[in-house]
Amino acid sequence: MPQPSPAEPAPAPADAAPSPAVQPRNPLHGVTLERMLVDLVEHFGWDELGQQIALRCFTHEPSIKSSLKLLRKTPWAREKVESLYLFMLREQRRMTLTPTRR
Repeated sequence: MPQPSPAEPAPAPADAAPSPAVQPRNPLHGVTLERMLVDLVEHFGWDELGQQIALRCFTHEPSIKSSLKLLRKTPWAREKVESLYLFMLREQRRMTLTPTRR
């Protein structure tokens, strides 16, 4: 059996998982947790974010670093952040698509 040259990629094993599919309709696809958090803080601010999602890391000496640490370890809190992020995206889209009335 011939050996593949270094320039040729080795064939994938038959039991290898397929590469993740492109998800054009998933607004969270490719968005990191850090990007979501930064966008939420820019949009709402820490005070409002702490009111929307009651987490101590948003209300007492908030920082991106400490919030990320908690969100990576706490699935239910991450789900709340993702949900609020999707809400924010919908609101922003609605504001850009709605014609202004005079």
